[in-house]
Amino acid sequence: HVHVLLSGLPNYAIRSLQLVQNAAARLLTKTRKYDHITPVLSELLTPYTPARPLRSLDAALLVIPSINKKSLGFRAFAYRAPYLWNTLPLHVKEASSVENFKSRLKTHLYSLFYSLP
Repeated sequence: HVHVLLSGLPNYAIRSLQLVQNAAARLLTKTRKYDHITPVLSELLTPYTPARPLRSLDAALLVIPSINKKSLGFRAFAYRAPYLWNTLPLHVKEASSVENFKSRLKTHLYSLFYSLP
């Protein structure tokens, strides 16, 4: 629902929100101010590789870490990001570009919200 609020915003406003989001990520990961945050967040995500050949091998899944406290742990990036990624359909995850991914993701979310087939 937040995407509806952000649509139509000028780039400078979105840039400001991105800076706030990056600052929050740096605070949580204890990263220095001028370090790039993307590699740090990428380290928190691990691709799923089964021990033996399974159908899920080609599903572009991420490992969901186990958590101790359901009340707080399920909100952590390291848990929530892979969980949400794994729920996406394969055609969304296999997008060839960021723009293509955004388009497919938006279509997928609209279809979920409006219960379209």
